[in-house]
Amino acid sequence: MTAADATLRALTGYCLRRASVAAMTDFARVFARHGLRRTTFSVLTLVTERPGLRQAQVAEALAIERPNLVQIVGELEGRGLLRRETDAGDRRAQTLHPTLAGRRLVTQAMADVAEQEERLLDGLTPPQVEALRTALAVIEHNAGMQREAAHDQQVSRA
Repeated sequence: MTAADATLRALTGYCLRRASVAAMTDFARVFARHGLRRTTFSVLTLVTERPGLRQAQVAEALAIERPNLVQIVGELEGRGLLRRETDAGDRRAQTLHPTLAGRRLVTQAMADVAEQEERLLDGLTPPQVEALRTALAVIEHNAGMQREAAHDQQVSRA
């Protein structure tokens, strides 16, 4: 028996999207148990791992538009999970720091995420997981290069 979407499943982009939707749906349930979303989890985790980053650095690292990051930071700050401080080297910039509650929440959520990831990767050997991560990084890079080329082409037409 063939799948109704067999033609589409021959397309890597379609398979990536299907896998991404399925995985992110599962992860959303994990994040929700901790009152988080994918973006709030990502920001809080990065800030916990690298306290003192500027908001612009976090936005760039996570590919989040700066206005969206301001909202996310405001939400996390309002929940007492992180705090903003004026950067001593540049009074116009703000750095982000996790609170004790934020660090504890990241630890708890990360344990659940690790369990979920283990279930997600069940049946793959460690070399297969590494090959998958390498392939995904190459795809991300190649897609980024195509995006940049398309942007450059649009700018040159203007």
